[in-house]
Amino acid sequence: MDRSSHPRSRRVAPFVAAAAAAALALAGCSSGSGGKKSEEGGADASAGKASTPQMTVALVTHQAPGDTFWDIVRKGAQTAADKDNVKLIYSADPNAGNQANLVQNAIDQKVDGIAVTLAKPDALKSVIAKATAAGIPVVGINSGLSDWKDLGLLEFFGQDETVAGEAFGKRLNEVGAKNTVCVVHEQGNVGLTQRCAGLEKTFEGTTQVLNVNGTDMPSVKSTITAKLKQDSSIDHVVTLGAPFAPTAVQSVEEAGSKAKVATFDLNKELTGAIQAGDIEFAVDQQPYLQGYLAVDGLWLYKNNGNYSGGGEQPVLTGPAFVDKSNVEAVSQFAAKGTR
Repeated sequence: MDRSSHPRSRRVAPFVAAAAAAALALAGCSSGSGGKKSEEGGADASAGKASTPQMTVALVTHQAPGDTFWDIVRKGAQTAADKDNVKLIYSADPNAGNQANLVQNAIDQKVDGIAVTLAKPDALKSVIAKATAAGIPVVGINSGLSDWKDLGLLEFFGQDETVAGEAFGKRLNEVGAKNTVCVVHEQGNVGLTQRCAGLEKTFEGTTQVLNVNGTDMPSVKSTITAKLKQDSSIDHVVTLGAPFAPTAVQSVEEAGSKAKVATFDLNKELTGAIQAGDIEFAVDQQPYLQGYLAVDGLWLYKNNGNYSGGGEQPVLTGPAFVDKSNVEAVSQFAAKGTR
């Protein structure tokens, strides 16, 4: 794409600024399950709201219905929106083509900024170029660390999934794992592929990849159960999203397996499961922070010309391990829906 048309190319002098505020107000609006329908938030005034003119930001993710991970992302985004006098429009669809259409809808609405996930970057390349050509700054969030610069995005907030996977593999070595199965709940999602690949790179034991239909939890349960019955040597089940870990625990019980469950991502239900010993550990990429920084970053760019990482480096929000040693401290925030 022609990078000269991107807002970065029109800057007068380089700005490198951290998008995080000194303190994050933890109040946010409630979140739904997403879906194809766009939803507007932030209509109510909040204490401490910025005095800058209201701007509109579209947050477009690949959230599947019922995936509560994105509720945390959205809550962080809404908190920043309330503080910054931003009208937040949230929409989501797990189908990459439909997600691209949602980005086009945001362009048609002439929003002031777009935050988008890049789980399947090739499908979004064209529409992101259209946003850039329309003069709308676009930031990446959560998925797409390997592609955000090539697509001309202003900045990126998320986790290096390869690094997270490698750290996960090392942790498995530390706990004595020998044979693990990495459960992929969305085929074609580059971030999930990178997690398993990173794990396999550093894990000294055997790694098997198991593809499941993440939109059908009973099917996820039966597929993992069948795998555990087929291979009794599996000692660890690794799920790549918080909602799938409790299901994996049920599969272990049904299969009569002695395998332990560990997972990527975190929510309030998982903190309790870690405390109870049902889940061995989790990797937290801090989705609340991703949503918050994406909206705040777009506000900073519009009102002060700042862009985190100078347009060259991503802002990493993870990985951070949560286990019995620190889960009690984290759980108080998870209970609020912010971790």
